Amino acid sequence: MKLKIRRKKGIQGKKGLEALQIGAKLGLADLTGGFQLYKNDGMIENSVGILGSSEYDLDLFFKMSPDLLCIAGDDGFYKQVNPSFQKLMGYTEAELLSHPIDSFLFSEEADFTNQFIRNSDIANSPLRNFENRYLTKKGELVWLSWTFFPLVEEGLIYGIAKNVTYQKEIEASRNELIRSLTETNDKLKQLTFAATHDLRAPVNNILAIFQLMDSKKIEDQETFELVQLLNESTASLKNMLDNFLGNLKQEDVMRVRVEKLNLKEVFSHSVGAIRSLVESSGAVILPDFSRMPEVYFNKVYLQSIFLNLISNSIKYSRPNTKPLIEIYSYEKDGRSHIEFTDNGLGFDLDLVKKKLFGFDQTFHNHKDSQGIGLYLVHKQVTELGGKIEIKSKPNQGTKFTIFL
Repeated sequence: MKLKIRRKKGIQGKKGLEALQIGAKLGLADLTGGFQLYKNDGMIENSVGILGSSEYDLDLFFKMSPDLLCIAGDDGFYKQVNPSFQKLMGYTEAELLSHPIDSFLFSEEADFTNQFIRNSDIANSPLRNFENRYLTKKGELVWLSWTFFPLVEEGLIYGIAKNVTYQKEIEASRNELIRSLTETNDKLKQLTFAATHDLRAPVNNILAIFQLMDSKKIEDQETFELVQLLNESTASLKNMLDNFLGNLKQEDVMRVRVEKLNLKEVFSHSVGAIRSLVESSGAVILPDFSRMPEVYFNKVYLQSIFLNLISNSIKYSRPNTKPLIEIYSYEKDGRSHIEFTDNGLGFDLDLVKKKLFGFDQTFHNHKDSQGIGLYLVHKQVTELGGKIEIKSKPNQGTKFTIFL
């Protein structure tokens, strides 16, 4: 497709020359009057100088453009401004042309704007995406993103601006939210450090008491076993606190450590920490790690996942029914899978699915419910690139499948 536009009167006067100079800056024209216009199906070369032709009224574009258009002189005053610019600023054309451009800039922007333009090679190339702030007549602050085209010989600069105030407000809001979340996260981290560190002191005191105790003097066998269980549980608690604190320090300086873990050892450690709960509930736990005995994961995270899912299955068991918990590990489609299945109360996924892994969310009236267990499990799994799926129905138990 070829399109020809014939020039009847040619390039006329100063406006015509300015049009050609702008066209040359944009790469659309040469100073002989020819313009290059681009179409989807090819380039039209050496056509008429449309911008300079007297049969086209460029003032119409100037007046109707929703973008902010202006012509500024090297004396620091506007020479012409379009209606969109006047409307945004709230000044009349006469007011804008009769005052220095600096007087409309936000006070902190004037020196920066002048210095930036002086240091830019604006004489040889357009200045694009330059952002600064202006004060309207009402005292409102607006952000403008500019593109400048200079005509050095004429002492003029042609400017096109877009109002980006809304985008800047969104960006400022987002940055403030990030700052607030970062501050909150730091406070929570410090609280966790303090709580974990401070809990170790009473735990160490209890262990010291056990060391001072002469268990040989305990004649009642049942009492002896309870004391031993309490000693083992306290030692397990100390070990968990030490590991957790070490993991927190590690997270503070580097990525969470991933290592090869033996699932039987992870299971034994987790069950040992809640042995009294398991025994008092009469829970039957059937682990089977024969198909995949080892996985790569963070040790503290995986122990916490086992601990939370097993203890949840016991806490939310059906009345008058012994908890049955089955744990399987296997590999499928190149990923490690661990399944936890129980015969407990279950829940209606349609009702709770959206808030299932939320913080401080509980779904049964249990005195020990804190609404943190599943939140931690989900966070620990997903933080290392895994995912978790759930199948459950009321009074038909729950199945958790973890993909590592």
